[in-house]
Amino acid sequence: MANKNLVIVESPAKAKTISKFLDSSYTVLSSVGHIRDIPTKKLADGTPPIDTANNFATIYEIDSGKKKLIAELRKAARNADEIWIATDEDREGEAIGWHLCEVLKIDPTKTKRIVFHEITKTAILHALETPRTIDMDLVNAQQARRVLDRLVGFELSPIVQRKVPGGKSAGRVQSPAVRLLVEREREIKAHESEAEFKVQADFTTSSGEELKAELPKRFPAEENAHTFLESIAPATFTVADISTNPSTRNPGAPFTTSTLQQDAASRLGFSVKATMTSAQRLYQAGKITYMRTDSVNLSPEALGAMTGYIKREFGDEYHHYRTFKTKSSSAQEAHEAIRPTDASVVGASDDAYEQ
Repeated sequence: MANKNLVIVESPAKAKTISKFLDSSYTVLSSVGHIRDIPTKKLADGTPPIDTANNFATIYEIDSGKKKLIAELRKAARNADEIWIATDEDREGEAIGWHLCEVLKIDPTKTKRIVFHEITKTAILHALETPRTIDMDLVNAQQARRVLDRLVGFELSPIVQRKVPGGKSAGRVQSPAVRLLVEREREIKAHESEAEFKVQADFTTSSGEELKAELPKRFPAEENAHTFLESIAPATFTVADISTNPSTRNPGAPFTTSTLQQDAASRLGFSVKATMTSAQRLYQAGKITYMRTDSVNLSPEALGAMTGYIKREFGDEYHHYRTFKTKSSSAQEAHEAIRPTDASVVGASDDAYEQ
């Protein structure tokens, strides 16, 4: 009996989680990431994989390790009444969806494409109710990035490997970053430092309390500081005024990809790779929203759930409803910030890295 619906996602773990939310009319399979890429060498007939003279026309080839998987996907696609592309919602995911359409020989302008910020039953069912088609603007953006990686990386990587100890590769991201570092290093070497000397004092009050103070002025030379100290040696000091200022402390904005990585590094000592690996597993297990985002927005549904949890567990006096807005004009506002999918779940995993 043919399955009416074939849903294709990127990872087996994600497929396993999503299949729990769908009935038996759906089959959920995984592409296990990218299924094809630009060849690293010219074709047998000498054709370059990227034709720079022909509007950067690009040739793709199927990953040799994915041929069996592609055969299984093709068979499932032939037997399905409806195919749903459910790869990740970023440029890479959109490109993988387009490659799947090309390889499976299905029309990307008619194939149903679904996206979701979190892997929950509500989000999956809502996505099935609101499909779209492959966004070729996102696909083209990813292709441009990949072509730049190849054109820049293939020229620079051999140089990096020869000149930099432990250097492995260079590409569209690493090359500008290296230039920024080099320019900054040159500025540091060219900088002429100037010494400044500050004066600090410890005072003891008549009641025995100790006070620390620092002179707001700084001196260009040590002898100037000594001359000043000698001039005030016989002086008697008094406290002229005491003022207290109330302070408030606001919570940080919800996590974006970069702030998640920064906090994980400073608080837990995680590397970027460890952070993203753990976040990927939590996302695939349906515990957090999509972990690649530059938006601090939270959905009204999420804010409502958090409001209910805080009031229920801690009381109304501990709740303050607030929203955050992304400052960057180029941020992807369609995405949510990284957050738990269920505010009431205290521990997301038994794994120490993911709790």
